[in-house]
Amino acid sequence: MSVDLAEDLAPLAYPEDLIRSILRNTRTIAMVGASGHWNRPSFFAMKYLQKKNYRVIPINPKEAGNTILGEMAYASLSEVPVEIDMVQCFRGPGAIPGIVEEAKTLSPLPKVLWMQLGVRNDEAGLEAEAAGMTVVMDRCPKIEYGRLGGEIGWLGVNTGVISSRRFKRI
Repeated sequence: MSVDLAEDLAPLAYPEDLIRSILRNTRTIAMVGASGHWNRPSFFAMKYLQKKNYRVIPINPKEAGNTILGEMAYASLSEVPVEIDMVQCFRGPGAIPGIVEEAKTLSPLPKVLWMQLGVRNDEAGLEAEAAGMTVVMDRCPKIEYGRLGGEIGWLGVNTGVISSRRFKRI
C-alpha cells in the first residue's frame, strides 16, 4: 500500500484548525528533497516559506555543503544542528518510510511530518503518528498558508468566496 496511486485511496481531509495550528506553531522546517534550481517547486516553496518567517533547512545529499536561499544544505536530517519542528517531504511515496525512520531518531522528535502534493504513504504516516508526529499528506504548506491567510485571492485565483472581511493572519 505504500506506493499506491492516490486515486485508489480514500480522500484525505484535514480540519482547517489543524493546518492553521501547524503553520502557526512551526518555526523550523527541514525540507527533504529541496532543490537549488530556481525552477523547481521545492525552491518556490522554500522561498515563500522563508518570506513568511520560517527557517527552512534544505536536505539533499547532492546539495550538501552548498547553500540554498541562504541556508546550508545537509545530506540527512540527522546532520541538522538545530531542533526541527516540521519535516516537509519533496520526495516520492517510496522514500517516505526511510524519512520517517530517520525522523524518529531525532531528539527532540519533529512535531510534524508533511508530505507534499501528490505524495502519500499511509503506512509510513501511521508509523510517524505512532511515534508521536502529526502527519499531513498530499498538501503543500505554501498553498495552505496562502489559502488560510487569504493570499490566494490576491494572486487572481477564484476562491469562490466573496467577502469584504479580512482573513485572520496565521
